Amino acid sequence: MPRTTPRTTQIFCASTLYGAATVAAALDAGLFEPADRRLLLVTNNAANPEVTPSVDAMPGFGRIRDRFDGVLSWNETIAPFHPSGWGPRPDDVPLWERHLRLLWGLGDDEVRLAVESIQVNPSLALCQLFPGTAVDVYADGLMSYGPTRDKIDPLVGTRIGRVLHLDLVPGLRPLLLTEFGVAPEVVPTGAFLKVLGELAEEEGEPEDVGEEPPALLLGQYLSALGILTAAQEEELHLRMVRESVALGHRRLVFKPHPMAPAGWSRLLEEEAGRLGARLTVLDRPVLAEVVFQRMRPALVVGCFSTALLTAATFYGLPVARAGTETVLARLAPYQNSNRVPLTIVDALLPDLADASAVTGWRPPTPERVAELTTLLTAVGFAMQPRIYPRLRPEAEGYLAEHLGPHTWRYFKRRRLTALALPGALPAQLSFIPRNATVRRIARRARALARR
Repeated sequence: MPRTTPRTTQIFCASTLYGAATVAAALDAGLFEPADRRLLLVTNNAANPEVTPSVDAMPGFGRIRDRFDGVLSWNETIAPFHPSGWGPRPDDVPLWERHLRLLWGLGDDEVRLAVESIQVNPSLALCQLFPGTAVDVYADGLMSYGPTRDKIDPLVGTRIGRVLHLDLVPGLRPLLLTEFGVAPEVVPTGAFLKVLGELAEEEGEPEDVGEEPPALLLGQYLSALGILTAAQEEELHLRMVRESVALGHRRLVFKPHPMAPAGWSRLLEEEAGRLGARLTVLDRPVLAEVVFQRMRPALVVGCFSTALLTAATFYGLPVARAGTETVLARLAPYQNSNRVPLTIVDALLPDLADASAVTGWRPPTPERVAELTTLLTAVGFAMQPRIYPRLRPEAEGYLAEHLGPHTWRYFKRRRLTALALPGALPAQLSFIPRNATVRRIARRARALARR
């Protein structure tokens, strides 16, 4: 008897192994309806994808691969264009959709999409190429707790059904896509840890780092994002080494970003040796969460990596932050989406330089999470006031009551002035930001202070 309903095909787009693991956990937890086919669309968004391993080339991917009926490559599909820079012209959408249905064997299937980072390509391009298709967004990091980065076309935004996210900060709800009334849904922690356990089994024997649990230092390669210069980031890593040793750790493990220069690792090894410690470098691509399971570090140190929260929340490991205040001061423009992970890590985790704070840190209480919620509401409105105008009263209330020596680091006076929020420059001094002479004198004063 001929089939009367169209076949359903779910397409999951993933650019990182962490994201693919999140999707696998959501599938294991039954968060997606049954489908006739499930395809994983892998995209390599690295600046130089030709020399950077793709998700399907990462160790442990084979354990995730079994959950899908096929694996597709977005890079190969749109070659020679780069995934982050290419999107279809509106007039070409019908042609591209027809091409993809032929290339991927979709025919007349009813397609459903699950993508990450909906506001940018390649996820945005994929949603545009299948108009009318239902979309789920999954979040694989702390950015989901912040505002949508850019204003999304309602033809895309109104098709989004939910935001799937990991419960990195229990009790904190994502702000992402709430302008479309999209509801968040938690990916069960147990399912995610099960997937990570499978990845850890593929790693073979753990590194020999000595008898005592080491301190694990996480590199993020912030200079590639233009947040810090290469010299500043190198100094940040050296600071992690010095302050970890000052806390009494003599075994250190540095997990560099896959694209970070090899010279940084050598400098860290030399600095650790000078301080009487031993530093081991993880020189192969592996998820930090896999390292947590296999190594059980005595301390996890980073700037604002999502892995800091997975270590604290999912594995109960001691954590500490380094350099967040410096990065908050340098981060520009104010709308930079890294501001939300920075704010969360700075507000919740202890400073590595404060030994008593590190040893006495405990997971945030519901009251602390409620305070963080109001802070992120104010930060989110200041970042994207046009997308979230409804948040103005809450932002004004927070700033009027809580703006002080500690919370100023999360805001910029110029931004508050532009939005007419509490903390803005007084009206009688509003000429100063536009006065060239005053600005020149201020620059000279800052230069002298730095010297």
